[in-house]
Amino acid sequence: MENQRLFLFLALGAVLFLLWDAWQQDYGPRPPTPQSTEQATEAPHADGLAEELPTDLHQQAGLAQGARISVVTDLFNIEINTLGGGIRSAKLLKHATSTDNPAPFTLLRDQGKPLFVVQAGLRAKEGSAPDTQARFQAKQKAYHLAAEEQQLVVPLVWHGPNGITVTRRYIFQRGKYTIDMEQEVHNAGAAPWSAYQYTQLLRGAQSRTSGLAGQVAYIGGAIYSPEDKYQKISFDEMRDQALDRTVQNGWAAMVQHYFLAAMVPPRGATVRFYSRVIGGDLFSLGMSSPWQTIQPGQSGTFHSQLYLGPKDQDRLASVAPDLELTVDYGIFTIIAKPMFVVLSWFHAIVGNWGWAIVFLTVLIKTVFFKLSETSYRSMARMRKLQPRMQQLKEQFGDDRQRMNQELMTLYKREKVNPLGGCLPILIQIPVFIALYWVLLESVELRQAPFILWLHDLSVPDPYYVLPIIMGLTMLAQQRLNPAPMDPIQQKIMLFMPVVFTGFFLFFPAGLVLYYTVNNSLSILQQWLITRRIEQTESKTVDVKKLV
Repeated sequence: MENQRLFLFLALGAVLFLLWDAWQQDYGPRPPTPQSTEQATEAPHADGLAEELPTDLHQQAGLAQGARISVVTDLFNIEINTLGGGIRSAKLLKHATSTDNPAPFTLLRDQGKPLFVVQAGLRAKEGSAPDTQARFQAKQKAYHLAAEEQQLVVPLVWHGPNGITVTRRYIFQRGKYTIDMEQEVHNAGAAPWSAYQYTQLLRGAQSRTSGLAGQVAYIGGAIYSPEDKYQKISFDEMRDQALDRTVQNGWAAMVQHYFLAAMVPPRGATVRFYSRVIGGDLFSLGMSSPWQTIQPGQSGTFHSQLYLGPKDQDRLASVAPDLELTVDYGIFTIIAKPMFVVLSWFHAIVGNWGWAIVFLTVLIKTVFFKLSETSYRSMARMRKLQPRMQQLKEQFGDDRQRMNQELMTLYKREKVNPLGGCLPILIQIPVFIALYWVLLESVELRQAPFILWLHDLSVPDPYYVLPIIMGLTMLAQQRLNPAPMDPIQQKIMLFMPVVFTGFFLFFPAGLVLYYTVNNSLSILQQWLITRRIEQTESKTVDVKKLV
């Protein structure tokens, strides 16, 4: 039975290794992916939707340039290009690039790497229609959301040779990362005009660096449908097979660490999701609407909505069903989401994410107090039995089977469960992993400071102070536990804090903070219980002597 505790620590070590491996898979360097040729644009038709997808996906490393229109709101600094009328640049004014760089975070860009833009167009059955290379006209070069305004409308106009006029409007709302896009078509010609709208996110492949701080997690596409729910569509999957799916009440997005760009069609509309690869290093994820026919002298409007911003779960949930699932907690979502809710509640009270983690740790210890107390009592009794266990080892050391039989008899007589001390660690493992993903995926914790030198709880401690303190608390906790009788196991157990400290050097500071506080509370609880048991047994011995 003395091997059980060693096995438990090794199991926890294996969990940490798996976490480390997962971190490396999401954060470590990736080998270059072989280039592929542009995929064909022909696709099977879906009922009511176009038989062919847009054919103007010929851009390579860069995009042709027209006049740039500047749009500044309370949340955005955006540039729209008159060539194609797409959003070529989007900076998020409320989010800094890093703790060392206060410049607004750039989500979309058409210059530099990775290329990431929003495009839109119309495709007509006959005649001309404005695609991503069409030249639009704008009345102003700059638009600004005034302090007293709640809404800003940016119109672009395209005039076709067949009497068709398209007015594309981007509608910005104060305090919202959603952008409504509508394309109003007026048919001044003599014949009916039929077209469908397509909106697409064009992104370049992004290499992943080997540094741990400021890394990116999953980068790629994601789609949602009520039938299939949330699905990732990675760049490799786009290379292997083009996406072609008809969806109602869904959405499509390009996802990256902490931020995303998403396309949300009108509720109830049936759209077609598609993907394309251009030149091997550009990926297009888009959606096309049903055909719409506009009679002569009439007008019609195509609608869609964009979300460009952080993975703020409350905001995302209000935009589209399950859009908040882009905050990917993995298989521990059932634990991680309630944990984040409680963590946010504490943050609303104390105003600091570090202290919120501390209070969350105290709450978790309180919830499991009675269970931990039972386990610590078992460990304290095991510690008291150490001298007698050592005697059995000396007496039956050459006969392992007899020694184990005698140990089991001793445990039974003293009513001690040798596995009782394993419970607190086993309970912590799912909580530990869930908090790991909360700290990695929640944009609310991005660049969140704690105290002194800890300016970002989502990245490792730059000076390794907190991991070293955690290692010391782990060593102190070991001293309160019964030591293994085997000298080799004793050395292994002494080495475990060093191994764990090595792991924690590269974990987010918020996670190390949780484990440090948890260890400290466990030490205090275990010390009090052990002392209480020793005092009780001492009084019992004194009473027996008097008798």
